[in-house]
Amino acid sequence: MATNKIWQLLIHNGRHNHKVAVYNHGHAQAARLTEEQLHQTEQFRKSHMPPRNILRFFREQDVGCAVSAQKIYNIVAKIKRKRMQGRNTVEEVLCLSAERGTQFSIETVRRGTYNIPLLEVVGMTPTRKNFTVATTFMSNE
Repeated sequence: MATNKIWQLLIHNGRHNHKVAVYNHGHAQAARLTEEQLHQTEQFRKSHMPPRNILRFFREQDVGCAVSAQKIYNIVAKIKRKRMQGRNTVEEVLCLSAERGTQFSIETVRRGTYNIPLLEVVGMTPTRKNFTVATTFMSNE
């Protein structure tokens, strides 16, 4: 019997007081992915497979798979953080564009009745084709 000034613990029987769970859903140990599944998840994300399809794949491979959708989304977020290496989204876009040979031009122009600056981000592919990345009105420059 263990005691302190507030609580007293008396153990009558040291065995479990319930039967073993039939379903493993919700148990941390059962919800873990194996190293092979983690590697597969990284490969799937490189090919832009959505997390819901990754989960469906694992459940089709192993009927007793207890991995939750939230676990897959957390792993995908962890992979993204690892890839970005502490950069924010804009820095990541610029870094990836430099790696792939895409150039960006950021321009502000004042147009319209209200003379509000318009920010336009334009990208250029290695084949010298332009594409619009973003346009927005700014409150000030």
